[in-house]
Amino acid sequence: MADRTSRRGRAGAAVSGDLLRVHDVRRTFGSGPTAVHALRGVSLEVAPGELVAVRGRSGSGKTSLLNVIGGLDRPDAGTVHLGDREVTGMSDADLLALRRGPVSYVFQSFGLVPILSARENVGVPLRLRAVDGAERERRVSEALEHVGLGSHGEHRPDELSGGQQQRVGLARALVAEPGLLLADEPTGQLDSETGREIMELIARLAKERTMTTLVTTHDPALLSTADRVLEIADGHLVTAT
Repeated sequence: MADRTSRRGRAGAAVSGDLLRVHDVRRTFGSGPTAVHALRGVSLEVAPGELVAVRGRSGSGKTSLLNVIGGLDRPDAGTVHLGDREVTGMSDADLLALRRGPVSYVFQSFGLVPILSARENVGVPLRLRAVDGAERERRVSEALEHVGLGSHGEHRPDELSGGQQQRVGLARALVAEPGLLLADEPTGQLDSETGREIMELIARLAKERTMTTLVTTHDPALLSTADRVLEIADGHLVTAT
C-alpha cells in the first residue's frame, strides 16, 4: 500500500478520516462449555472527526472489538469497513500495510522501545515504511510538537514521566497520519489528572485532523471528553449516549 502523503497536511491542518462501519461482528475463543464469547453481534458506526468512547468492565469485549477493527484479529462472523475498504476481507499482507498507515494504535502500556529516544520511537512507523530521512525527521518533529514534547525528542522513556511517555506513544500513532486512531485504555497507567490531559489531547487532535477515533476506557471520569459513549457488556453493545 502506498504511503498516504496526499492526506497529510502541515501542523494544524486537517487529515481526513474514514467512516468506520462495524456490522454484526462476532468473536469466540475456544469451544464447548469453556468457550468465551468475546463479541456477540456488535454493530456501530464512527464518523470522521468523531471521538467515541467504549466503556465496560475488564473482560467485557472492549479490547477484542478494537483488535478486530484494526485487523489484529479476525472475527468469526460480521464485517468491518473503513471507508470503502473491507478490513475483514483483507489478506495478511494488506492488514499489515493497513496498520502501518491508515490505522494507528495507542496502548495502555505505552509500548516504547527503552533504548530509543522519544524521537526515534516516534520515527519507527516511518522507518518501517521506508519514508525518506529528511521527510521522516520533519514529520517526527511535527508529531512531537503536536503533543507538546518538541523539546523532549532526545529523552529516552526512562527519562520521561508516565504522561510524557503516553504522549510519545500518541505522537508515534499520529506520525503515520492515520484515518483511524484506536486507543486501548490509553490512560490506564496514569493518575486521574494526567489521564484527563491525555484524553483531552486525543479529543483535540481528532477534531483538528478530522480523524475517526475509538477509545476504550473503564474510567467514568474520562467519558466527558468523548462525543459519544458506547457501553459493552458480555460481548453485547448495550447502551449508547
